[in-house]
Amino acid sequence: MRLIVNPRFENQKPEIKGFIENFDHTGKMFVDGQRNKIKLFELGDTTLNIKSFKIPNLINRVAYKFFRKSKARRSYEFAMRLLENGIGTPQPIAYSESASWWSMGRSFYVSEQLSVDLTYRELVEIPDYPDAENILRQFVRFSFSLHEKGIEFLDHSPGNTLIKKRENGLYDFYLVDLNRMNFHDSLDFETRMKNLSHLTPQKKMVDLMSNEYARLYTQKSEAEIAQRMWFYTDDFQRKFHQKRRLKKKLKFWK
Repeated sequence: MRLIVNPRFENQKPEIKGFIENFDHTGKMFVDGQRNKIKLFELGDTTLNIKSFKIPNLINRVAYKFFRKSKARRSYEFAMRLLENGIGTPQPIAYSESASWWSMGRSFYVSEQLSVDLTYRELVEIPDYPDAENILRQFVRFSFSLHEKGIEFLDHSPGNTLIKKRENGLYDFYLVDLNRMNFHDSLDFETRMKNLSHLTPQKKMVDLMSNEYARLYTQKSEAEIAQRMWFYTDDFQRKFHQKRRLKKKLKFWK
């Protein structure tokens, strides 16, 4: 097993290694997903969030061994890059990979567990969420700062932004689920609009986001921003529901 630990936690490496080695039998379940599982472990005063990635299929096991970085390694390295760019994400602590001579096996990403107030999803699913407009406008400014720094977060979806309230009506934003991300010198307009298309199906939220984004991105008018943001949002929602209908047809016997 290969274990890479953030230098800040080097002294706790034996404990972290033990948590990973005993992941299946210890820890508190936090997310019990079909593909990945997350458990919480106590390390002194710090709660660790350890994500166990599903073992890839045969082709990807070979690809991750020889041609691509594992999801755990990408999550760790991308978290480091986000922090270097002043973008919020839970403190990256370690990643671990197990492999044979020819293929990648199981991998783990270890980060600090954050206590937050909500995710973006609550803004979508809870009508009249308290201070919703203020939070949404600050979220757009956060997303704009990503774009200005050339960061394309490919999983920019409702559950992947954690939100923590500060004093004086201010909020902090933290990205999670980081293994799909591109870093560019700059992002063009279409990429920026497409990057915001997975967040909400609600037209009124898209209109508000467009209004705030237009205050920051002066190369296009608010009407142009609203049109393209809704175009990509509507396109994503249409394809998403088509895919769900197709899955139901293919699994009609269940």
